[in-house]
Amino acid sequence: MKSLWLKKDIIENFPELKENLESEICIIGGGIFGISTAHYLCKYGYKVVLIERDELASKVTGHTTAKITSQHGLIYHYLLNQYGKDFAKKYYEANQKAIENIEKIINTNNIECDFKKQTSNIYTTNKSEIQKIEEEIKALNELNIKAKKIEESPLPFKIISSIEFENQAQFNPIKYIKGLVKTIKENNGLIFENTTCYDIKKEKNSYICYTKNNKIKTKYVIIATQYPFVNFPGIYFAKMYQSSSYVIGLDTKTDLFNGMYINIQSPIYSFRTAFDEGKEILLIGGLDHKTGENIDYKNSYGLLEEKAKIWYPSCEIKYRWSTRDCITLDKIPYIGEFSNMLPNIYVGTGFNKWGMTSSNIAARIITDKITEKENEYEYIFKATRINPIVNKDEVKNMISQTTKSLVMERIKENSKENIDDIKEETGKIIEIRGEKVGVYKDIDGKIFAVKPVCTHLGCILNWNDADKTWDCPCHGSRFDYKGKNINNPAIKDLEKIKI
Repeated sequence: MKSLWLKKDIIENFPELKENLESEICIIGGGIFGISTAHYLCKYGYKVVLIERDELASKVTGHTTAKITSQHGLIYHYLLNQYGKDFAKKYYEANQKAIENIEKIINTNNIECDFKKQTSNIYTTNKSEIQKIEEEIKALNELNIKAKKIEESPLPFKIISSIEFENQAQFNPIKYIKGLVKTIKENNGLIFENTTCYDIKKEKNSYICYTKNNKIKTKYVIIATQYPFVNFPGIYFAKMYQSSSYVIGLDTKTDLFNGMYINIQSPIYSFRTAFDEGKEILLIGGLDHKTGENIDYKNSYGLLEEKAKIWYPSCEIKYRWSTRDCITLDKIPYIGEFSNMLPNIYVGTGFNKWGMTSSNIAARIITDKITEKENEYEYIFKATRINPIVNKDEVKNMISQTTKSLVMERIKENSKENIDDIKEETGKIIEIRGEKVGVYKDIDGKIFAVKPVCTHLGCILNWNDADKTWDCPCHGSRFDYKGKNINNPAIKDLEKIKI
């Protein structure tokens, strides 16, 4: 099953780049951040080229739950205690301003994208979590952020307590992107699909962006690839990790509620409604885990479907998809200069599962940087910040996982299983002729064999039995069972092995 947002082609196709170009600005990545930034910069009259390695909005943007909100979990108690009142208030204002910006773009450009104002609620069903709710409410009051404590909800189960934000929103992200693309074209922006940037090099006062057969000479570069594919000097792979989550879309066969909901405790469950050909359906998402962990259908889509059948016994599952999000170690996105060593290269990444609002913040900050305007929120998200790492446990986990995948997985004893032991529609790493080989067997018994080593930094991959992909436990790159790279930061395919 496809994502609800990608069930049919509603964004036009664009050609592959087949010639050398010169431009003022090159944006690498055609998701909501890259396209939003192109929209703003084209409005200012800049000569903009945007390149996308696949199809526009076909990755994270096309697999989001598409909530537009400043309620990012229990973030404000954390921000207030770690960074102080002014910082926490500016974070909130930046996200609220992003909601207003998106609504203004929609209204100004008459974009039909199922935009709907909603309340956003974070809830708990666990008595042990009530103190966390109370702490967040206290922080919100101190910051003069309007919020309500609610003890009832229209969800199909009883909650104990929740925090409600008003004036939040939801939309169809692909219809929104379609509207932005129209404005980019009207303002002479160029868009190319199926065009992968492999490298960026400085040449005097310009940069050269290299694709397979061509190059783009430009003054400014914006890396909008969700996870930066350039490793140095930014070293973003050492400052964040990727998290996977799952979504199902269902016809509940019942009347649905207003509002967007997400819980505090793990496992996470997220709820929002959406329109499917004029009919309102329910999206249930969550079950987050670090990308690259061993996962199967039963504990991902299967668990969501099991819960859906309990909550809505007559429901029909219509859509099923997964996504990946970049998570920063201090819970704040990286937006702005990619590195102090590379002037005029900008980045927006680490949106921590709240990319609909963060993408607009990033687009505005970077547009203001290029147009030499002051942005009052820039310092909050500074990408080159060197702060003490708050989440020390997560740092230890990252180092441990990377070491394990780079070193221990290479020296530990290989699986004693052979190809005959692998069941249809599953994959495993086995030893063949003394080497590790990633083997997938399709429903007809056909074998696909690859070298299970990530082409990013060489970590040993794990098999994802839910999505039938090879996933990197170090930095979240993903490859399909044939070895084709489908998610950054890797950009090269896996080596195929003949058996």
